[in-house]
Amino acid sequence: MKSRSPLVTRIAIVVGAVVLTALVSMATTLAVSKSIEGNATAINLAGALRMGAFQLLARSAGPFAVESGQGSIRELLDRYETKLANTGITDAIPENPEHPLARQYQAILDSWEAMLRPALQNHLQGTPVDDAMLDATQNYVDDVDQLVTMLEQRTEARIDLLHLIQIISLAFSILIIVALFIDLKNRILRPLRKLVSIAIAVGEQDFTRKANLGGSDELAKLGQAFDQMTSELALTYYELEERARLKTEELEKSHAALQLLHSASRDLFAKHDLCNGAIPMLQELEQLLGIGPIRLFLHDKQSAEPVEAITTATRERPFYCRDHHCNACLVTPEAYDELPVESNDGRRLLLPIRTPGQLLGTLEVWYPAEEGLSKTSRRLLETLSDQLATAIFLERQITEEQQQTLAEERTVIARELHDSLAQSLSYLKMQVARLRRLNIEGDQQQIHEAILDELSTGLNSAYRQLRELLATFRLKLDTPDLASALEKTIEEFSERLGKPVELKYNLPPQTLSANEEIHTLQIVREGLANAVKHADATNITVDVLFESPQVRVRIRDNGKGLPGSDQPINHYGLIIMQDRARTLGGKVEVRNRDEGGVEVTLGFVPKSRNLIPTEASKA
Repeated sequence: MKSRSPLVTRIAIVVGAVVLTALVSMATTLAVSKSIEGNATAINLAGALRMGAFQLLARSAGPFAVESGQGSIRELLDRYETKLANTGITDAIPENPEHPLARQYQAILDSWEAMLRPALQNHLQGTPVDDAMLDATQNYVDDVDQLVTMLEQRTEARIDLLHLIQIISLAFSILIIVALFIDLKNRILRPLRKLVSIAIAVGEQDFTRKANLGGSDELAKLGQAFDQMTSELALTYYELEERARLKTEELEKSHAALQLLHSASRDLFAKHDLCNGAIPMLQELEQLLGIGPIRLFLHDKQSAEPVEAITTATRERPFYCRDHHCNACLVTPEAYDELPVESNDGRRLLLPIRTPGQLLGTLEVWYPAEEGLSKTSRRLLETLSDQLATAIFLERQITEEQQQTLAEERTVIARELHDSLAQSLSYLKMQVARLRRLNIEGDQQQIHEAILDELSTGLNSAYRQLRELLATFRLKLDTPDLASALEKTIEEFSERLGKPVELKYNLPPQTLSANEEIHTLQIVREGLANAVKHADATNITVDVLFESPQVRVRIRDNGKGLPGSDQPINHYGLIIMQDRARTLGGKVEVRNRDEGGVEVTLGFVPKSRNLIPTEASKA
C-alpha cells in the first residue's frame, strides 16, 4: 500500500487539529448551554415564591380573608404549593440528593410543610399576625432567597466556563496556525531555496554544495538525492582507486592467512593438544584479519549446552584451564574492553565444526560491527573450522584407541595373573588347610599353629591384593567418556545400597587421559564399595569436580565412620587407592566427618596439561 506524502500528512494534521478544536469548542459550548437551560425560568419562579409568601401572609390578616372564609385560604395555599413544585423549578434542581441545590430546595419544602403552611392554616382570619408567624414567613423567604442566589451563582459559573472554553479554543487555534506557518517556512521555503541554489551550482559544475536536509518528507528526500548525486560524481575516481587498494590489501592479507593456516595445521595434528596447537595460531589470525576474540565450544553429550574449550582473550583464567603457568589467553581489563564483543559494538559469527554426520563444536568469531567481515575472511574462517573439525575428530579417535589398547593390555595381564599366580595362591591355601588337620602334639603344637597363622595371613593378604589387581585390570570404560562410566557405577551402587547415590560432575571434555580415567573410576568404586559394605550408610554423595588446575574427587557417607583413628590399619583397599593416587601424581585422604560418616578425598593435577609458551618464555 502506497504511503501518504509527509507534507500532505502534516497539513492534514494541522487542518484536523483546527477542525477538532472547533468541534470540541462547539460541543463543550453546547453542553454548557444545555446545562444552564431553564435556570432563568427557575430563578423567576423562585422569585415569585418570595412574593407569594408575603401575599399569603397579607391575605390571612386582611378583610378579604374574613369575608371569604377558610376555604379561599386553603385554595390559595394549594395554588402556592403547586407553584412550589412547578417543573420549571424542579428541572433546574440536580437529581443527586447530596447536591447543595437539592438540599436547599428540600429545606424550603420542609420549612413550608412544617412551619409556614400550618401557621397560615391555623391563623384566625382577620386578626393581626403575630411575631412567630412573621418570623416563620421571614425564615421561609430567606431560604427561597438562598435558593435564588445559588441558582444565579451556578448560572454565572457556567457562563464563565463557557467564556473560558471559547478563549482556550481561540488560543489553541492561533497556536496551530502559527505553528503551521513556521513549519511551512522551515520545511518548505528554506529547503526549496537550498535546492534551487544547488541546481544552479550543479549547472556551473560545482559539486561541493550540499543540502543537508533532515527529515523524511519529499523535499528532504529530494535534497538527499541531490547530495548523493553530487557526492557520487565527485568521488567516482577516488572510489575506484580506493577499491583497488583495498582489494590488494585483502589479497595480501588472505595470502598471509593461508600461510598461517598451513603452518598451524601441522601443530594441530602434531601436538595432540587443542589448546596448545590452536591458541597461538588463532591469536595471530586475529591480528592479521582484525577480528577477535575467538572462542571454541565443544559439543558434549553430557552437557545440554556447548562447553567452552578455547578462548583467545579473557580477563580471568578460564574454568577449563589445566595449566596455571600458562597466560596465553589472559589480557588486561583495558585491552579486553577494547575488543569487539557484544557490549562494545561487536558482531558475532558462528561457524559449525563438523565432520560428515557429526557436529563436534562451534567456532565463535567476534568482529567490529562498523568494519564488517569480508567474504575472503569468512572463507578463511570456514577453512579454519574444517581444520579444527579434523583435528578434534582425530584427537577423539586417538583417545578412544588409547582406551581400547589399555583395556586389551589389562585384560591380557588379568588373564595371565588368573592362570598363574591366582592358581598358585589357591594351591598354597589348600596346603595350609591340610597342615592344620595334622595332629601335632607337644611343645611343637604352638609353634606350628603360629606359623600356620602367619602363612594364612600372608596368603589371604596376597590373595586379596591379587583380586584387587584382577578387578583393576578387568575394569574398562565401556562408554566413550568418564561421565557415562560414573553414571553406570552410581546406578550399580544405588541398587546395592537401596537408595540413590548423588553424583556431581563438572569435568570439561578431554580433561583426563585414558589411564587417568581408569584410576579415577577405580578409586570411586573402591570408596563406594567401602561405604556400602562397611559404613552402614544411608546417604552417599560422589563429587567429581574440576577445581582448576586440579581434579577433586570426594566420596562422602553418613555411616558409622572409622573406628579409633582416621586411617585404618592394614586396610589393603586404602593402600591400593593410595598407590593409584601416587600413579596419578596426587594424594588420597580418608577422614571421619564432623557430622558423622567418612570422607574419601582424591586430588591430582591431570598430566595432559597445556604447555603453551608465554610471551616471556618466547622472548
